[in-house]
Amino acid sequence: MTQSSPFTQARPELTRRRFLGAVGIGASALAATPLLSGCATGEVVPQQAPVVDDAVLPRFVPVEYATPDIPSVNGSIPGYTSWPTEVVRAVPTPPGDGRTIKAMTPLWGTIPSADGNQYYEAVNELIGSKVEFQITDGNVYGDKLATVLASPRDVPDWVSVPGWNFPPRFGSEIVGNVFADLTPFLSGDKVTKYPHLANIPTDSWKMCVFNGKLYGLPYPDSIVRDAIFYRDDLMDELGITVSISSAEDLLELAQEVTDPSANRWGAEDMWNAAAQIFGVPPKWAMVDGTLVNRVETEEYRAALDWTTRVFASGAVHPDAVAGQTGEAKQRFQAGRSLIMPDGVGGWHEALRDNLANNPTYSQTPFPPFPADGGEIVYWKSPGAGMFSFIKKTDDTAMIEQILAAADVLAAPFGTLEYQTVNYGVEGVHWERGSKGTPELTDLAAKELQPTYIFLADPPVVESKVQYPGYVEAMTGWMAEVSEHLQEPPFYGMQITPPAQYASIDQPFTDLEADIPRGRKTLADLDEAIETWRSSGGEELRAFHQDLLDQQ
Repeated sequence: MTQSSPFTQARPELTRRRFLGAVGIGASALAATPLLSGCATGEVVPQQAPVVDDAVLPRFVPVEYATPDIPSVNGSIPGYTSWPTEVVRAVPTPPGDGRTIKAMTPLWGTIPSADGNQYYEAVNELIGSKVEFQITDGNVYGDKLATVLASPRDVPDWVSVPGWNFPPRFGSEIVGNVFADLTPFLSGDKVTKYPHLANIPTDSWKMCVFNGKLYGLPYPDSIVRDAIFYRDDLMDELGITVSISSAEDLLELAQEVTDPSANRWGAEDMWNAAAQIFGVPPKWAMVDGTLVNRVETEEYRAALDWTTRVFASGAVHPDAVAGQTGEAKQRFQAGRSLIMPDGVGGWHEALRDNLANNPTYSQTPFPPFPADGGEIVYWKSPGAGMFSFIKKTDDTAMIEQILAAADVLAAPFGTLEYQTVNYGVEGVHWERGSKGTPELTDLAAKELQPTYIFLADPPVVESKVQYPGYVEAMTGWMAEVSEHLQEPPFYGMQITPPAQYASIDQPFTDLEADIPRGRKTLADLDEAIETWRSSGGEELRAFHQDLLDQQ
């Protein structure tokens, strides 16, 4: 994420790649079932709504407590260049009736004690109910979630579910049997009972619709999640003026700054960068009127070929060549590599972690540029990648209490609720610094962790004014990118393919590591594509084509 946060592990860029990269888990660890040699299982394909009915979606009603200094452009992140001296209490009367709400969330950090936790007490006071957390290490959250969902009676009242942790058949079978249908509570004008939920953009809500009904509460996302960063401070020291207008320029720059004798290499693993530069579709694409999988596209092949040339040039750090990608951030921030793809949230995290000891530290994303001088393509990120769900119950009052609590948690920048959820209590968890921004106390390190934000959160803003020039740079880059956005097929749709296809793409994840490193070739890609087609890829294409036809 790119919202303001004090947490050491807080508001990371909430994508599967970002989280798993941070904790060193490869995509191969995600396979739920072995790759099937064939898909003629006879399984009944679940019926799915091909498009989201607008009548199901909550009506978007913007609300603003602090006017952005830098407005949004084409959906880009708005920015605040100063911290408010006063905040508004958006929900003056706590809406809860004092009941306890059991909530299950992940955490990529140290799990705080709930005993005497003044942060929990402060947020619960705003809500008027006690949220009792069941927190699990985010690295194993998917396993815990699968176990809990297998026994519906053990499901807590409110459950956070990252999209990458959806178990097989989640959309086709689990969600409707385990979680409450929120359509009667939030669709259309009904959402106006909860004005901060109504403030969440429609694209985020679309991702909460399964089989024609609204089930989830979204964790809003930014329009793009990833960028290609370079150490502009070190480039300046080397006397290099960075001007990139093609993938070839980037390769040449990486070679130019590589100097093993100085323990400096041009780049980390550049596969994710290549996918962005060459406009590789996130999943499916329409090519000359035909639905094709990303691995069948010319862009995918070109991205693999270019990444292979980057590795062959000697510009990639040897540890990245050896597959030690989990340490990429440390190498990049130490100046041992100068170019690295990362989630956009990695930008402010790097400033947080380095400026105190290195006041001249700076990194910046490359402005948008095409692969070969042609069209620049950025694929628009889904409106949400994480969600929370309310346990199915006949107790309508419980559902309404949780929605009221979500409305408090979703209060945006400029409110006491936002300030408390993100920073705790002034004078207890933070003090106002010289720039007016919260500076955390020692107690915050023990009590404050991102817990409530995984249940409900407001739209993304940028307000990290403690880093000079950062807000302007981030919002400016995002606005520039917004001019090149395209929506992929099936944008805003939650699609659950038949379970036998769960691991059909795994061989390509392996090839994305093996081909650039010379362990496999593009001929192996051709073979893998043919195997994919004959092992269920054509059936998977037909499944998706049917959804397109229904549109």
